[in-house]
Amino acid sequence: MGEVISQRELRNNSGRIMRELDKGSTFVVTRNNQPIGELRPLRRHRLVEKQVVREVFKGAQAIDAKAFRHDVDDILDQDVEPRE
Repeated sequence: MGEVISQRELRNNSGRIMRELDKGSTFVVTRNNQPIGELRPLRRHRLVEKQVVREVFKGAQAIDAKAFRHDVDDILDQDVEPRE
C-alpha cells in the first residue's frame, strides 16, 4: 500500500504527486477518511523482437488454451468487488 493522501491533497499537490508517480510511488486516495482509489504508475512496455520470442519458445510444450484458462480460474478469484 502506498502513501495515503486525501482528495484535497491530490487536488492541491498534483504536481508533486505526478512526479512521485513517475518515480514509481503509489498512492491511496481517501475521501472523508475512507479509501476510494489507488494511483500507481503504469508499467513501461518493453518490446522484444518477434524472432527473439520465437527462439525462446521454440522448444516449449504446446498448451490447450481452454484448459489453461480453466486452471487459472480455479486458482484465482478475478471477480471485481464494488466499493461499499
